[in-house]
Amino acid sequence: MNKAQQLEKQYHFQVYNRIPVTLSHGKGALVWDTEGNEYLDAFGGLAVNNLGHCHPKIVAAIKEQSEKLLHASNFFYNEPQSLLAEKLAKVSGLDRVFFCNSGVEAMEACVKLARKWGKKHGKTGNMITLSEGFHGRSVTTITMGMPSYAEGFDPLPQGFEQVPFNDFEALKAAANEDTIAIAFETIQGSGGVNVDRCGIHAKDPAAFVMN
Repeated sequence: MNKAQQLEKQYHFQVYNRIPVTLSHGKGALVWDTEGNEYLDAFGGLAVNNLGHCHPKIVAAIKEQSEKLLHASNFFYNEPQSLLAEKLAKVSGLDRVFFCNSGVEAMEACVKLARKWGKKHGKTGNMITLSEGFHGRSVTTITMGMPSYAEGFDPLPQGFEQVPFNDFEALKAAANEDTIAIAFETIQGSGGVNVDRCGIHAKDPAAFVMN
């Protein structure tokens, strides 16, 4: 166990099952540990480093922005955020985007949006999720996912209903006019890399959430 691992064990709240490797740097799809061992990074920072490590254009953009303005908060406008919002909206074909810090924060925002939409349209039903899903580690999102992540955190939020993964008949039986949303992963990761074949097609995009 090296120094970084010893310090982590002593000072960091122990909530992660870490692989006993201390990474030092990366380039493209490769990373190296402090012992000099080379690895192919199949994690990609859990699908965060989509262009690999140390991509020169990303490094240059971060460096350029950090020398101008590091953080502005949402109390003010800033040009890079506005330009990115426009680009993402045009690429996705959607009307608007919402920026947040993590996947769990994005899903929390989706839950709030779905409930706000349901309230506006007089819907009082549940949000439906699929079994073996993973949507984050907040109290709300563990309620939506695998039971193992929710153990010991009762009482859990209400308003969620779960049906078996890839059982379209069960999904149809659970959904009704009062359902406010259906949240699912098209490809499950934590549940065992399962591909969704439910063939869900949203008639009202506001009522569906895909992770």
